[in-house]
Amino acid sequence: MLDYSPIDRPSILRYLFYPREEFTYCPENGFDLPVLVEQGVSIVCRFYLGQTEWPWILFFHGNGEVVSDYDGIAPLYHQRKLNLVVADYRGYGASDGVPTLSYLVEDAHRIFEKVRTELASRHLGEKLWVMGRSLGSISALELGCERGEAIQGLIIESGFPSVVRLITHLGIPASGIDLKAFDKACLERLKAIRIPTLIIHGEDDRLVPVEEARDLHRHLETAQKELLIIPSATHNDILFVGYSDYFKAIERFIAKTA
Repeated sequence: MLDYSPIDRPSILRYLFYPREEFTYCPENGFDLPVLVEQGVSIVCRFYLGQTEWPWILFFHGNGEVVSDYDGIAPLYHQRKLNLVVADYRGYGASDGVPTLSYLVEDAHRIFEKVRTELASRHLGEKLWVMGRSLGSISALELGCERGEAIQGLIIESGFPSVVRLITHLGIPASGIDLKAFDKACLERLKAIRIPTLIIHGEDDRLVPVEEARDLHRHLETAQKELLIIPSATHNDILFVGYSDYFKAIERFIAKTA
């Protein structure tokens, strides 16, 4: 596990995390699961069940989103015969605590194990795909590195190979941190990802430039990797601008890696 503690400074984290306490009642076809990540701290995951026989995607969302935002998006996955479970972060929605990058990667492991256990106990299947959007790509890539043997495939949407790229692009002050060395360590870890990976990115993304997707694709050493660039799409409209290609790519990827 990569040590993010040198970057976990309040002066940096306030630019990377935008926690919201918004939380809605769970839709009728779903259920919420609190995941205990440490004593007195739980993170809420929301399971959106379409049909029991459909594949499951564990989804880590962007930095300004919460689980409840996916109440309206999950049905789009159901239209493609895909079930979705979305994980919040510390301090987001009904979850406890304060978010940091270190917690982001540590908690991803606990969430992953709890989700797998819950799906098995409810006889909802053993195969699981992991997807990370934007900041959630950190959690997804962490699991791809460390838990690849238990993951069918990895999907990265609007993500980046290293948080250093986001810090640099946004001009976040980071004096006293060897960002070059940390960026190199992030890229080195990508070599541990051996599972099939699909990368989706908007061509006109200004928050996370499309070059980051290309660089991620280039550094992945897995033999099965795909890169889909959605024309005219930006960071926050990619799902709707590229709706057809976006979901067709995910459908094909899951069918191929099932």
